[in-house]
Amino acid sequence: MKQTYFTAGPAELYPTIYQHLQTAMDEQIGSISHRSAKFRSLYQFCVEQLRELLNIPETHGVYFTGSASEVWERILLNCVEFESFHLINGSFSKKFCEYATALQKYTHKQEKPFGEGFDYGEVQVPEYAELIAVTHNETSSGVQMRTVDIHKLKRSNAKKLMAVDMVSSAPYPDLDFSLVDTAFFSVQKAFGMPAGLGVWIAGDKCLEKAELLKHGDQHIGAHHTLPTLHQNFKKYETPATPNVLFIYLLGKIAQDFNRIGIETIRKETDEKAKLLYKFIESHPQFSPFVKEDRHRSRTVVVANTQKPSSEVIAKAKESGLVVGSGYGQYKDGQIRIANFPATNAEQISQLIEVLGRV
Repeated sequence: MKQTYFTAGPAELYPTIYQHLQTAMDEQIGSISHRSAKFRSLYQFCVEQLRELLNIPETHGVYFTGSASEVWERILLNCVEFESFHLINGSFSKKFCEYATALQKYTHKQEKPFGEGFDYGEVQVPEYAELIAVTHNETSSGVQMRTVDIHKLKRSNAKKLMAVDMVSSAPYPDLDFSLVDTAFFSVQKAFGMPAGLGVWIAGDKCLEKAELLKHGDQHIGAHHTLPTLHQNFKKYETPATPNVLFIYLLGKIAQDFNRIGIETIRKETDEKAKLLYKFIESHPQFSPFVKEDRHRSRTVVVANTQKPSSEVIAKAKESGLVVGSGYGQYKDGQIRIANFPATNAEQISQLIEVLGRV
């Protein structure tokens, strides 16, 4: 039985990826040099499609890494000399902060209990923090920070750099990149690809900071520093051999999304999320983990379960539907349901029907 994956990453593959993979094989994309005209062309194509999809201005470069987690380290090395500030409301926002500590930065943090989110008015940014690290969508807890709050936070701290983790929500959030200095995501979630590629969007202010630190004898890394990435990016090349196949696939899937239209994708995401939350709130076996609607993720829906989550997951799997367990200590009492573009409303309705019989 072919299964449908509602897991938060790796997730269901986007339906067109099979066709794009075949084309890539036919064109021998896996064998081309990253210094070739063909690679430069596909890198440029991918960037152009992402610029259209996410409304990324020319002030921001688009760089590729091995994962989104790698970007945490790149940002901290290249954009923070002494102090960073982290909003923590789950395991991944906490890990970003832990990376900063490991890199011997002075870390400030404001932390919420697991399952609670941040509003702009309650955030207290330390005076000397150089970077504000926020998570648009916390994959572990199903908490989302509204883009309006992210933008307000940057406007009131204009001289500080703003970094946004959009790993499990891109391309859903409508981020204003005239305000957001850097953001990042990985492809195995809402873009419906296998794992193995991180995407780092970084603006001029980040590059200026990296150059300043570099010339001030600050260690900004030995591998894939922002100045080196950018120097190559200007030619649509990379410092080292990248995942050429996945860059090709990302460009093609971004093009597919653009053909649908980002507003349509956002609207469909909202509609599917409403179906899921309505079911979770009304069924006696489930309850929403995130209590405040404004903080509930539209892309990773987390539900408390009355039965052990393993029983719920096993029952869904009998019908070929794969949902994720809760994260960490919540593994046995929660399920997580990814609501990405690769699954449509009909599949969400099928999942709801199956869960309703648990």
